[in-house]
Amino acid sequence: MSYPNQKGYFGEFGGKFIPETLSFCLKELENSYRKIKKDKSFKKEFKSLLAQYAGRPTPLYYARSLSNYLGMKVYIKREDLLHTGAHKINNALGQALLAKFMGKKRIIAETGAGQHGVATATAATLLGIKCEVYMGQEDMERQKANVFRMRILGAKVIPVKTGSKTLKDACNQAFRDWVTNVSGTYYLLGSAVGPHPYPKIVRDFQTVIGKEAKKQILQAEGKLPDYLVACVGGGSNAIGFFHPFYNQAKVKFIGVEAAGFGLGGLSAASLAKGSPGVFQGSKSYVLQDKNGQIKNAHSIAPGLDYPGVGPEHSFYKAIKRAEYEAVSDKQALEGFNLLSRLEGIIPALEPSHAIYYLKKLAKYGKGKTVILCLSGRGDKDLDIVRKYSK
Repeated sequence: MSYPNQKGYFGEFGGKFIPETLSFCLKELENSYRKIKKDKSFKKEFKSLLAQYAGRPTPLYYARSLSNYLGMKVYIKREDLLHTGAHKINNALGQALLAKFMGKKRIIAETGAGQHGVATATAATLLGIKCEVYMGQEDMERQKANVFRMRILGAKVIPVKTGSKTLKDACNQAFRDWVTNVSGTYYLLGSAVGPHPYPKIVRDFQTVIGKEAKKQILQAEGKLPDYLVACVGGGSNAIGFFHPFYNQAKVKFIGVEAAGFGLGGLSAASLAKGSPGVFQGSKSYVLQDKNGQIKNAHSIAPGLDYPGVGPEHSFYKAIKRAEYEAVSDKQALEGFNLLSRLEGIIPALEPSHAIYYLKKLAKYGKGKTVILCLSGRGDKDLDIVRKYSK
């Protein structure tokens, strides 16, 4: 697949909509990434860190009880077993190594659920680079354990008190910081969003998920799966999972967004309820009003609480390569309990949306083989679940 093109477009989506002050650093980033991809020492170090530090490859687990319950063969790609508890460490290690290669002395990041913040703090500490993480004040309240983990790791966590005080506002503040500190600072973006080349960089570092899953399912079943299912906020776990299967047209992709209180109310379902627009540096589907103003998003899962989505997912929707569905807060809690009770695996609230969707898929997918990407573990969300379960 040749996407994105040289200007960073996936079809009509993507691009680089930025202030002039960011032009130099994005070009520097693009050139450095192009060089480092061919650097044997970088590839060797990155591969070693993924294996010996992060814990790759992750298992492809046959969920027998869940499969019997649903009437489908369900395999789970266990990204929750990685160091720091989620897929975010794949991208954080890759970009932190890139920052080191570029000679940057300071890393900044944004985080919603805290998993990207923890992964970035971990990678920065490992490589001896100063780290500061922007996090919405509301998300800091919802994810106190991850805030504490970042601080233990030596990162400075900066509360963002503007707007909805969630992920989109943390992203905005991180971009503002980068604009004023471009020379010595690296912005380690956590999802496949933002201006080119970030969607490509993040996707590339996350494709380890799909590459491993493809090899593992062929070993287990002797054939490719019928469906891949993953949650979608910004979309990094899903695009890393889907992309290596892109040319296998018989493998269907299903991305599951957050319907929040319902698609008729406050949600974070950009692909289901949004429209094409420009947001935080690229063109993609976004939640916006008739005047193009970005709407507030809501999800019980802090990592999905974002009013936009990556441009490659927007492209997949446009060409009908992927199907995107939406699951409410209440349904996500049901998915959380379903996996916990049937398989003894406590998932994060983000992939709990995808877990619940398997019940819908089972209505017409009996006997099919499905791989679910379990992007993170649920210890970070126990306080939220306890609150909603009262």
